[in-house]
Formats: sequence, C-alpha cells, structure tokens
Amino acid sequence: MTDPDKLGVPGADSGHVVDNAAGRLGPRGTGTPGRTAPHATGRPTPATPHTAHTPRRPGSQGGTATLTAPPSAAPAPPGPSGTTDATSDSASGTTSTAPTARQIWTRTRGITLALVLLLIAAVLIAVVRSGEKHGMLDPRSADPYGSRAVAQLLADRGVDTRVVTTTDQARDAAGPDTTLLLATPDLLTPHQQDRLRAATERSGGRTVLVAPGSPSLDTLAPGVTEDPAPSLDTTLDPACALPAARRAGAADTGGHRYRTTVTGTDSCYPSDGAPTLLRLPARAESTNGTGDTVLIGAPDILLNSRLDEQGNASLALQLLGTRPHLVWYLPSLSDDAAATGSENDRSFVDLVPKGWLWGTLQLFIAAALAALWRARRLGPLVPERLPVAIRASETVEGRARLYRKANARDRAATALRISTRTRLAPLIGLPPSQAHTPETFLPALAHQLPTPAQDLHTLLFGPPPKTDAALIALADHLDALEREVRHS
Repeated sequence: MTDPDKLGVPGADSGHVVDNAAGRLGPRGTGTPGRTAPHATGRPTPATPHTAHTPRRPGSQGGTATLTAPPSAAPAPPGPSGTTDATSDSASGTTSTAPTARQIWTRTRGITLALVLLLIAAVLIAVVRSGEKHGMLDPRSADPYGSRAVAQLLADRGVDTRVVTTTDQARDAAGPDTTLLLATPDLLTPHQQDRLRAATERSGGRTVLVAPGSPSLDTLAPGVTEDPAPSLDTTLDPACALPAARRAGAADTGGHRYRTTVTGTDSCYPSDGAPTLLRLPARAESTNGTGDTVLIGAPDILLNSRLDEQGNASLALQLLGTRPHLVWYLPSLSDDAAATGSENDRSFVDLVPKGWLWGTLQLFIAAALAALWRARRLGPLVPERLPVAIRASETVEGRARLYRKANARDRAATALRISTRTRLAPLIGLPPSQAHTPETFLPALAHQLPTPAQDLHTLLFGPPPKTDAALIALADHLDALEREVRHS
C-alpha cells in the first residue's frame, strides 16, 4: 500500500499515491477515479470534501490490487475574456505554469520604463552637449573651440602645421626652424615635462605654452610663477615693446597672470600690473640666443570662434609664424612616455591614495560590527501555528508537482524508499534507526517474507528511476512489498 508519507509529508491520506507523470492524486485498488489537480488559478474544485480512502484488500484467491488509470483532466471553464484559466495539455492532463505575455509585461514594465527613460535622458544630454568643447585647440577641428582657422591662415603664409600626440614625436620635431606649441602643458606628467624641456632648451626654436599653470611652470618655464588671482578682463592692451604685440594691438589674452625674475623678458598685456603674455629668451650658452619660450595666459586667440575679434588673428599669426614649421602637440593617453619605468610597474593598490585605503578598512570594520550586531540571538525560536489548515492530500499533491517540475525523480524515489523502510522496520522487529542499513535490514526482511520474488536490495536501496513510468512502477512495487509484509 502506497502512503503519501513516502514523499516526506506526514499525515497525508493513506491509500493515495502521486502519479508523477500525470500530476494526479487518486486512491489505489478502489477503481474510483482520482481527484484531478486544482486549476493553476487556485479556484476550488466542485468536488465533495476529501476523505481518506481505505485500499481494498486482495481476495481469498490471492493476488495484488490493481491501479486504475485516472481519467484525463477536464478542461478549465473559460474566463471572462473567452480564454481558459490555465492551458491544459490534452495528452498528459497537466496544467501549464508558464507565465503569459500579460504577466511578463506586468512584472517587467517598471524596469522597462526606467530603461526607456534613462535612454531618452542620455540622448537629450548628448544632444545638448554636442555643441560643447569638442576638439579643443585641435588644428584639424572646425568646431568653435577648435583651431583650424589659424592653421589655414598659417598655411596661406607658407607655414606647415603638423599634429603630434606623443612626447617622442614632439622631441624629435624640435629644431631651430620649428615652433613647438604645447596645447595643454598642465596635463603633461613631470617625466614628460623633463624630456620636453631637455629637447627644447637647446633646439634654437620657439616653444609656445598655451595657458600654463603651476603644474608645468617650474619645469617648462623656470623663473616664472603664476599669480593666484586670474585676470578679470578678457581683452587687454599690449603695454610692452614686443613688436608682435604692438602691431596686433588689443587681444583676448586675459586668463592666467604671471610674475617672472628672468632678465630680458617681454611682459605684455598686463592685468592689474601682472602680465598675461611673456616671451622668455633662451640662455645664450645653450642656443646662441636664437630660441625663446612664449607663454599665453588664455587660449582665446587660437580659437575659431574668437580669431576674428580684436587683434587675435594678428597676434596668433605673428607668434606662431616666425618659423616655417609648426608642430602642434596634443597630449594623448596612449603616450608611453607619460610615466617612468618604475611608475609603469606600479600596481592598482599603489595608485590608490592612502586615505582611500584607510577609509575602505574602516568601512569593512563598520560592516563587520553591523553584521555582529544584527546577527545576535534574541532568544529561543518560538513555534507558531499556521494561519490556515492545509489538508495533507493537497500538501502531498503540491510536493509532487514540485518534484515533477524539477524532474527530481531521485528525491521522490528516495522519499518513497525511506518512508517504506521506516514503516516496515517495526513489522520485522527492527528499531527505526536500523531501517536504513542494508546489512541489518535486508536479512530481517527476507526472513519475514516466505518467498521473496524480487531483488530487495535494488527495490529498497537501488539507483533512482530514470523515467516517470519507472518511478510509478517503483511506487507500485513498494506498495506490494508492504502489503505482503503486513499480511505475512
């Protein structure tokens, strides 16, 4: 006799067995069709109250009870929309648990709408910012903040412009007939600045630094310091004897302000007494006085959008057109010279500031203390009664459906065998603790049976069945074995 307790649910109605292939629960040996599984929607079935069924004992002629095949499940009544509550498989009588398209949309619409809004926001931000500083100081860019206009004017006057993106290219291009322009000197590492300074101070050419600040002045322009307060005025007058500045007149050089102790320096376009443009002569012993370094406090005179204002074009052409070649250096992240060999060998931990490391350690300690605080025992566990009473037959049926959905035939077979051995142990004179030891249990069971007709070891301790049909056959054989032991 098969008991639903074999599936590990105590108190289930005896005389019922789970059909793992069809998902039904029905009495054995009574010829009465089993009660079909409730619909997926949870609606109560119009069946009479469920009671335990007593299996029919075999007649005087002997033999075993037969298993009556349950009828196919009746289709679910149509819902308000004309569709059934759950999709039924006419062949196997099972109820589909796959979510419908409406259910999937209900579950995912929040995330979908959030992603759509995020995508729309990203597109709007990209559109709004598309006109910002793209190609800043790039002589190939025609954007408002590019410098293509001044490069074309220089080309009309016979000055060729070449763009370089690495320190080695800039160093190789330095020479007496070349003007080297550093578009963003503050972005260069100290190692790059040292190499450029060593190449330009003896080249005899001109070096132009665009809006240099404190990070680059000490190396690229020794003897020059930055004034802490920037210029409040954008357009300034020359107020110096430099020919290029006097011919250009007022220009938009207002930005960084400088102070210098280098003798022979041309200090132009002052703002509150501090110049915004400097021309530093080269040391006589290094270049015979032919080279120089020019500092421009702001990049405005080189921008496409500001080139036609004031004397910006004239000043830019005169500062950049003194030599036939112009090398325009735009630093890039792919430059291998950005760090020394020892700096390139540093790990990620070495690059993280020490303050962040200590802060991370404190966070870990705080998290550990919070875990200990939340994990402390508040007292013994208190059992609580279930809010509703669930019939054992429904529990067995639900457990069987879970087993079937997960294809857990091994777990179902193990539960059936353990329950059978536990019930047989008192019948053959063994304590329940020895019901799961083959060496003790099988000889006592064989002694109880007059004529064992099957391999008891395979039946009670064998491998799990590979198909649903084999699982049902295993349940039948365990039922037959238990009946035989009880009647022997």
